[in-house]
Amino acid sequence: MTEVSEQQFLTKLCEVVYKLSGIVKTQSPRFKKKWDEYFEPFNIKPHIVRQIPLDKDRFLKEIDYRITVLKNVEQATLDGFYLVKTLLQTFYGSYFDSELFKNDFSKEDQLILKYFVAKEILGNLIQYNKLDHESVPLKYNIIARNYTLIKLKGQTNHEILDNLNKLNIKDIKLGDVENFMNEIELDGIINTKKKGKDYEYSLKKELELTKEGKKYYSQVLQPLVDFPTLFFRSFFNIRELNVTLDQNVSYRDFLQKILLKTATQGFSPTNYVFQNLVKYYEKIRDEFT
Repeated sequence: MTEVSEQQFLTKLCEVVYKLSGIVKTQSPRFKKKWDEYFEPFNIKPHIVRQIPLDKDRFLKEIDYRITVLKNVEQATLDGFYLVKTLLQTFYGSYFDSELFKNDFSKEDQLILKYFVAKEILGNLIQYNKLDHESVPLKYNIIARNYTLIKLKGQTNHEILDNLNKLNIKDIKLGDVENFMNEIELDGIINTKKKGKDYEYSLKKELELTKEGKKYYSQVLQPLVDFPTLFFRSFFNIRELNVTLDQNVSYRDFLQKILLKTATQGFSPTNYVFQNLVKYYEKIRDEFT
C-alpha cells in the first residue's frame, strides 16, 4: 500500500468529512419529512442527525476550526445511533399499540409487522443490536437475529441462546429462550419439536404481509424502516481513511492505530475514529502553543 504524507492524509480526511456532510444534508431532512408525514399524531420528536457545516479551506489551514468540525462529526455519529434508537422506541413503545396502526393494518399484518420491522432494522444492523437491547421486546429481537437460520435449517434452543450471547445479551438463560419461543409459536411463526434433550425450531409462517398490507407498508412505513440500514451503510463507512502513513507523520503510531478502525464499517468504529482524531489534532495543537 502506498504511504501517504501528513498533508495527503489531511486532504483525504477533509474529503471524507465533506462526504459525510453531504449525506446528512440530504438524508436528515428526508427522514424528518417521512416521520412528520406519518408519526405526527404521536407528538414525538425524532432524533435528527445534526448538520456538519464545512469550509474546506479553513479545515485544511486552521487547526482549531478542524478540531471543532471533527467534534461535530463525532456528535453526528452519536445522533445516528440515537436516531435508530428513538425510531425503534416509537415503533414498539407507541405505534404498535396505537389506533393509527390498528386502523391502517389488518390483524394478520399487525402481528407480522412487529416481527418484520425488528428483522429489517436489527437483523441488518448487528453492530447496533449489540449496543441496544432495550428498545425492541426480546421475542422480536430473537426472530430478527435468527430468522434466516430458522428458515434455512432450523435452530435449537442452545443455538439461539449462543446467538443472543453474541449480541452481548448475557442475562438470559435457556429457560428464558424456551419461554420466548413458546410465545413466538403461539403467534404462528414457528414450529417446535423435541430433539434429544433440546428443542428445535423451524419456520411455520414467513414474515410476509398481505397484498393490501404490503402496498400500504411501502407507502407509509417502508421509508422509515429502510432508513437506518441505508444511513448506516453510507454514513458509517469511512474506509477511505484506511491508509498507511509515511514515517514523517506527526505521532505516526498514535494516528496509525486510530486509522486501523476505519477498515470496519459501523457506528462504534466510526465514532471511535472521530473521537480520537479530535485527540490527535489537539495533541498537535498543544505541542505548538
